[in-house]
Amino acid sequence: MAEQNILIVEDDPDIRDGVRILLTGEGYHISEAENGLRALELMNPDIDLVILDIMMPGMSGLRVCEEIRKTSTVPILFLTAKSQESDKLLGLTAGGDDYLAKPFSFAELSARVKALLRRYCIYQGKAQAGVQTENTTLTAGGIRIALDCNRVWVDEKEVDLTETEYKILKMLMQNPQRIFSVQVIYETVWNEPYYYVSNGTVMVHIRNLRTKIEEDPQKPKRVCTIWGKGYRFSAGEGA
Repeated sequence: MAEQNILIVEDDPDIRDGVRILLTGEGYHISEAENGLRALELMNPDIDLVILDIMMPGMSGLRVCEEIRKTSTVPILFLTAKSQESDKLLGLTAGGDDYLAKPFSFAELSARVKALLRRYCIYQGKAQAGVQTENTTLTAGGIRIALDCNRVWVDEKEVDLTETEYKILKMLMQNPQRIFSVQVIYETVWNEPYYYVSNGTVMVHIRNLRTKIEEDPQKPKRVCTIWGKGYRFSAGEGA
């Protein structure tokens, strides 16, 4: 596998150096930015993961994330001293994929990095380049998913989904009319044990997904809420 590229965006030089030393030792190619503007200058299609501090002078990590999301679905791991659930939801709403509060262990950071990169490689089709499979297209409700290359079209217009949004949509479309509880969605997509606070994480990603695939995200007709039960995919009959 080709060397994977990670961009570290952190204004604290000690933390930045520690993360760089750890990840370089694990074989990753590292780029560094001490602020948000520099991070945006360094962003390019070869970046496989962004580790992004939220609290930075000047342009905040949340703003940087929003700017990155305008052109890229690269996974973003927020790294911050804030640990309240509301701050986590702000990061996810901005387009982040995961969240690690300081202080953190390097073992946990390494595990999060590997998990995000592994899922992103699968999402991008890098791990199975050139392999053809049967039934590679999933179509319903005006949405078409090319399963062999993880691309999505809504009403024949291609849309860019993050890896997490794609996995949620794919799971729902592969099981039309089945109601998925928040717990099932979280444990399937994140591959982690479910806790009550995970509700907000799922809700944020569902909301972000709806802004990309629904004509009116406030009145969704594809990803529908079944109150008290969870979510299901509908071919357009209404929520």
